[in-house]
Amino acid sequence: MRQMMVVLSTVEQWSSLKSLQQHGSGDKLRLTFRSLGPNQVCDLTVEGRLVSLLYADLKDDMTEADISRAIGGCFKSCADGVSTFLLLIQGGHYTKRERRMVESLQAHFGAEALKYLVVISLADGKVADTLDDALLELLNTCDGRYCQITSSTARDELGALLKMLDRVLAVNGMTGYTEAMLTKVTKRNNEDSAMQMLKRKVQEVDEQERAFKQLIRQQEERRAKETEELKARHAEERKEEAAEKKQYETKRESLEEAVMSHGAMLQLQMGATDDDDTKKLSVILLGLSGSGKSSALNLILERAGNRYSINESSREPPQPTLFCERKEVFAAGRRLILVDTPELWDEDGVEKLELVKDCLALSLPGPHVFLLVLQMERFTQGECEMLGHLQRIFGRDFAEHAIVLLVRFDCDQRRPQGINDYVAGAHATLRDLIRKCGSRFYELNVTKSQNALSYPQVKDLLSGINRLVASHGGRSYSTRRFSLQEMQERNKGIGERGEGDLERNYLLRDA
Repeated sequence: MRQMMVVLSTVEQWSSLKSLQQHGSGDKLRLTFRSLGPNQVCDLTVEGRLVSLLYADLKDDMTEADISRAIGGCFKSCADGVSTFLLLIQGGHYTKRERRMVESLQAHFGAEALKYLVVISLADGKVADTLDDALLELLNTCDGRYCQITSSTARDELGALLKMLDRVLAVNGMTGYTEAMLTKVTKRNNEDSAMQMLKRKVQEVDEQERAFKQLIRQQEERRAKETEELKARHAEERKEEAAEKKQYETKRESLEEAVMSHGAMLQLQMGATDDDDTKKLSVILLGLSGSGKSSALNLILERAGNRYSINESSREPPQPTLFCERKEVFAAGRRLILVDTPELWDEDGVEKLELVKDCLALSLPGPHVFLLVLQMERFTQGECEMLGHLQRIFGRDFAEHAIVLLVRFDCDQRRPQGINDYVAGAHATLRDLIRKCGSRFYELNVTKSQNALSYPQVKDLLSGINRLVASHGGRSYSTRRFSLQEMQERNKGIGERGEGDLERNYLLRDA
């Protein structure tokens, strides 16, 4: 059967092969070139043996698919012969172009095509000193089928080519590369292509699924964030509603307290006789010596009775209080009883029991309110301990009926500090004392320069006293230590004694 070889070569190597026709032709070696359709053919005759070399015009700008089609076209032209493959290189150089041809050969005919490949190096011109690793690897795959051909040794080297061709056929059953092999490779390639396409499809589906899951996750995160923001907004709205409701409840309670206080006052004024105890309101002034209790009491009496002393600048300061003293004034339709007291405990904190009984007896039908008098700008250790002493004397509920009165004496300040600012910056113990007394505190100016301020201050103080009494339903405070009968008898005894300051009770009525 006729032997045929498909030549993998560039135009330059094919031209170099043609040059052997000029230098090496003779009786034993003859090269004849002709065309077969789109392909070129070199009929090589060596010592009477004919081998046809089929070459397709392979160009650098051809794609792998074009190269495969060109090589495949040459292979189809070998249908009536035994086919093998021949790679032509120049001077032992295995360039990218030749590598690309070999890759296209394997892609189209399969890796087994290399079993039928012979490599020839045309050595006219510059020859490589050593073969590169890529060429050595290819030759190793081709079982070392490699030879160099020059113009001078063309006949001998081409004879060696034929021997290598015989060895290839002998190893592979004398059949060469067949159409059946190509069909099998094509089928495998198609299957591989289908598998690759399927893998790409699966990969695309996986990527789409990942993208979809990512989108779902982002949407869920966005919805979760929006939900949290909505919850936070609703919580803030509920908080604002609760604050508004609390504010409304506070206002409502204040109004109810005011209505109740006003109603209680009207009831006391309209439903009681002049001598009725329900129209009497008694206040006990408590504090340390020098705190201003007597000055505050006298000023309250005058302002509540709408009296104003023309010669206040010449008023002598009050003498220290040694006994409990009761004074009264008729103001706003009711009798206001004010009880001045000395200190009710000694330096060791021991209560002065007789003075305690006197102040309670003089405050009948009360006491309704305890007025804790403190001098502003002076808060001593004794005043820190005052609430504790008073609770031991009058009971734990004492503070619920107490009001703190801050007295201001003459000072160098032309504009005294406001009461709220003073309390806000006061000693922590004083603030705690005021807090325990229900945050009820008022100020009273007894200074000569600020005396006119005492009118509205006394009015505010009396309003606060009335509100506190109304909040307890008009009931007086009960100490539970002494019986009412005992206090009434003591009050009667004090009136009968008529001693000293205890007899100086007077009544100031509205003008």
